[in-house]
Amino acid sequence: MMTRLFFALLILATLSGCNNDGNTYALISTNMGDMKVKLYNSTPQHRDNFIKLAEEGFYDGTLFHRIIAGFMIQGGDPDSKDAPAGQSLGMGGPGYTIPAEIGALHLTGALAAARTSNPAKASSGSQFYIVHGKPVTDMELDQIGQRAGRPYSDIQRELYKELGGTPQLDFEYTVFGEVVEGFEVIDAIAKVSTNPSAGNRPLEDVKMTVKILN
Repeated sequence: MMTRLFFALLILATLSGCNNDGNTYALISTNMGDMKVKLYNSTPQHRDNFIKLAEEGFYDGTLFHRIIAGFMIQGGDPDSKDAPAGQSLGMGGPGYTIPAEIGALHLTGALAAARTSNPAKASSGSQFYIVHGKPVTDMELDQIGQRAGRPYSDIQRELYKELGGTPQLDFEYTVFGEVVEGFEVIDAIAKVSTNPSAGNRPLEDVKMTVKILN
């Protein structure tokens, strides 16, 4: 098991958000606040696609159109721009998919690519979600790891128990970044009232813009 000092240093490094570490950062601004995200170099195709779309203004004016507290907040559907109230969303995209780059965990604050059900687990070209998450137990991790044939390490277990997340999505979806600032914004968005009959779309629009910071 990790010592308390090592674990504290690991969390600090994970959440520091330093812009001089060789990673690209982006700012997701909403009418409920801003979230700063780090894009992983270990998922270059997803990273580069997100940068391209952000620089083109693709995400500006889109909505977080699917909100499930304790699970995730999802956005990036171009059809959500100026979508009429009550319209179900989530099928739009740029017309292509991205090959899976699965590896990182679904800890709270993880930035991951949405996808349809497909054998290759290819990601949507634009839709993404940010994990809101909930507390995680060793028993859950045992079951998920056994089912996937990929047991969790001691470090991974400690991270899940400290931060929470949605481990049921591990090994199925590509996590390509993480929130480093603005966790309170995830919480605020996750608490909005939604319409279950419209795919858990918020009753009041949560719009975003995305800007690359470096």
